[in-house]
Amino acid sequence: MTDELGRWAEPGLLVLASLADGAKHGYAITADIAAEVGVALGPGTLYAALARLEERGLIEGLPAEGRRRPYRLTAAGVAELTAQATRMRKLAALSLGRLRPATA
Repeated sequence: MTDELGRWAEPGLLVLASLADGAKHGYAITADIAAEVGVALGPGTLYAALARLEERGLIEGLPAEGRRRPYRLTAAGVAELTAQATRMRKLAALSLGRLRPATA
């Protein structure tokens, strides 16, 4: 993942955030992201993100449950999500702090 501003809404980061509270299969990830963030990921986008994250070792696939295959974060995925979320929090605090005087 990169530090580019536009990449914070990247599907991979949304998937990592969804998996932060436990393993989920594709449909559950999509539903969680839609409910919590208001972003609708199409199947192609979701499964491409899952493949990239798995290739990078940030998530791992678990044994299939019928037709559904759940995924979970790896230790590397937790570290990456923590780093990205920390950067986002710092930027949000900086931005809001600087905007307050302009809006007051």
